[in-house]
Amino acid sequence: MKLRGHIIAAVAENSVIGKNNDLIWYLPADLAFFKEKTRGCSVIMGRRNYDSIPERYRPLPGRKNIVVSRTTDLHLHPDVLIAASIEQALELASKESTEIPFIIGGGQVYQYALDHDLVDKMYITHIHQSFEGDTFFPIIDSEKWSKTWEEYHPKDHHHQFDFTFTLYEKKR
Repeated sequence: MKLRGHIIAAVAENSVIGKNNDLIWYLPADLAFFKEKTRGCSVIMGRRNYDSIPERYRPLPGRKNIVVSRTTDLHLHPDVLIAASIEQALELASKESTEIPFIIGGGQVYQYALDHDLVDKMYITHIHQSFEGDTFFPIIDSEKWSKTWEEYHPKDHHHQFDFTFTLYEKKR
């Protein structure tokens, strides 16, 4: 049986997810959504994504952090597991917890996971704004994915942009 995970990402209208190894927007409700969904689960990310997390939050608390890197002799936090591939990361995650792991980025990691059918669900925060950036989320293929839930949030005094939480499930 092929091991799979879920993707979670915040994506601009033009598919941008980051710039200069950093987030471009600050949406407290999106950060809370991320925490709620991933708490108690393993989180799988590329090394640059791990490096982009502010040091005081590394590793992400309440989750087993697994970093995918071709350089397997990395010296990160002692609680962080290193995997040579996303498949190996999914295997490590299955040994850590019965919860389905979350793939949290970056762009190349998302692309690989989708290209190799390693994902069953995607929790995407669609930000209703375009941004300049250098890291992108893959185009979501409506032939392969069904939108099964969404929740719209207009901009307010805490959130500079309108956004929609969306759940996509793999069509079988």
